[in-house]
Amino acid sequence: MTEQERIELQQNNPLHGLKMEDMLQQLVDHYGWIILDTAMRLNCFNTKPSITSSVKYLKKTEWAREKVENFYLYRFKRMPKATEEEFEIPPRARTFPHGLEPREPMELTVESILLSQAKAASAHKARTGRRPSRR
Repeated sequence: MTEQERIELQQNNPLHGLKMEDMLQQLVDHYGWIILDTAMRLNCFNTKPSITSSVKYLKKTEWAREKVENFYLYRFKRMPKATEEEFEIPPRARTFPHGLEPREPMELTVESILLSQAKAASAHKARTGRRPSRR
């Protein structure tokens, strides 16, 4: 794939050209701080959350920013899951085919998130034979 083709495909990424502040505002408007905190467990969503303080934190903390961008892509915009190869690159650099439209945001509740996290922890334990680590 040429660099030009990759750039064109990357422009189909819902994060392309989207400011962190605007992305976060969309997530807060749709889900609220409690859902975001439960889903991503970031302190900036828990302790006196605000758009300004969260953006400041996310701009300085790459792993947290990528966690929020992944949430935006795969739960809010419900884009197809990244391939193993794509998962290795930052969410903003991922590509999506032309004509692929985001779907309606996933409906989430605190209960549905906790249940999903418990299932994931149980599946991880079964695969590794270990207990999930505590944060």
